This record gives sequence, C-alpha cells and structure tokens, in this order.
Amino acid sequence: MTYTSNQSASSLIPQPTDSTASARPGLHCAKMADETEKAQTARPGGDTIFGKIVRKEIPVNLLYEDDQCVAFPDISPQAPTHILVVPKKPIVQLSVAEEDDAALLGHMLIVAKKCAKDAGLTKGYRIVINDGPDGGQSVYHVHIHVLGGRMMGWPPG
Repeated sequence: MTYTSNQSASSLIPQPTDSTASARPGLHCAKMADETEKAQTARPGGDTIFGKIVRKEIPVNLLYEDDQCVAFPDISPQAPTHILVVPKKPIVQLSVAEEDDAALLGHMLIVAKKCAKDAGLTKGYRIVINDGPDGGQSVYHVHIHVLGGRMMGWPPG
C-alpha cells in the first residue's frame, strides 16, 4: 500500500465542517438529483476523468495506489467518508466486464476493505458499484464507492 502523505489515510478524507446535511436535509436530495441527471446523460466511450486521474493528468489526493488501481476521496461526497477505488485498466461498466477481469475486480474489493479500515470505518460501511443509466453510473469507467461515517439507510434506492 502506498500513501502520498505521511498523514494517516483517515486524516486525508474530507470531513464535513458543519452540520450541513442535518441542518439542510434538502441538500442531500439536490446532490442526488444532480448525480441522477449526470447518470441519465452520461454515455460510454472515450476518455474519462478517471482515466486522466490514473495517468496523473489530473492531480488527486491518492489514499492508495498499486499496479492495478488507485483510491482517492470523492470530490462530491455522499457520506462523511466517500472513497473511490478505480482500476487502472478502463473497464467501461461492470455489465460488460470479461471473465479475465475477475481477479482485478476482486482485488478492488480488497483495496476497498483496506481503505475503509484505514479511514477508521470500524462500525461498517457500504460498497456501491453503479452500472448503466438506471443504476446511476455517471462515469463510464468501473469504480467502487466506499461510503461510511454514518448509518446507511435501507432500501438504498
């Protein structure tokens, strides 16, 4: 595991500075609406922001990097802790992954587990992979969302 800072991973993850989510409950709904709109208009194909991050064309605060994937805080967090695990190999979406992607996809789950532990998510966390427009996928480069730091609601949709 490689960190880009001498700080612990949990100190690198953005934390809310006020009680915005609880003081303004509509804010969370507005963020979700924005993501839903992005998912409905995003299309597979071409380069993505994650490809540019993997190639180091866009700087991010890497929490983890190895030869197969990177992990970093989500720029638009949906929970107090929201980490993205992105493979260096650009798989467009989970539904079109090949059998030979199985080891990489499994590795990403292990990295997600490590990131959750390093972030101090001892009471649990949620793993999400969005697929296609109805699944809420807004970037067509497979990625895992690690969400935690609060109680997750159910059902999630």
